[in-house]
Amino acid sequence: MSARCHDLFAMNDLDDDRRTKRSDDPITALHYQLAHARSHAQLDAMVLVDGSGALVAGAGAWPVCEELAAYAPLLAHRSAGESAFLCSHLDRLRETVSLRSMMFDGFEVVLAARGPVGASTEASLVRAAAGCRRILGAEA
Repeated sequence: MSARCHDLFAMNDLDDDRRTKRSDDPITALHYQLAHARSHAQLDAMVLVDGSGALVAGAGAWPVCEELAAYAPLLAHRSAGESAFLCSHLDRLRETVSLRSMMFDGFEVVLAARGPVGASTEASLVRAAAGCRRILGAEA
């Protein structure tokens, strides 16, 4: 075996990190995290949004991410003053949307996934939430 091949095998033995894509930019890193979780659970989209519905990072078709971002805070915190139309729309969304609220630096963010609701989606949300915490350096 050539020295070059031996070096490549040695590098692979030392590389225990499962992540194949990396970025020092937090927004790009969040996108990679969400894209991996989305792909793993075969979801339509996964987004991280702030409490006002502003999209922080997302993975999936852009229109789906935008809609999911806009409605995620409403889905997480239903209000008594919502119109009948909005309530009906939120009820339909709840059939295909899974949520996880988290606190970062004293602010609530919502991790939302659209696709099949079930154990695989919940597991992907848990892994994505842990990745988001790691990337953002937040306390759990």
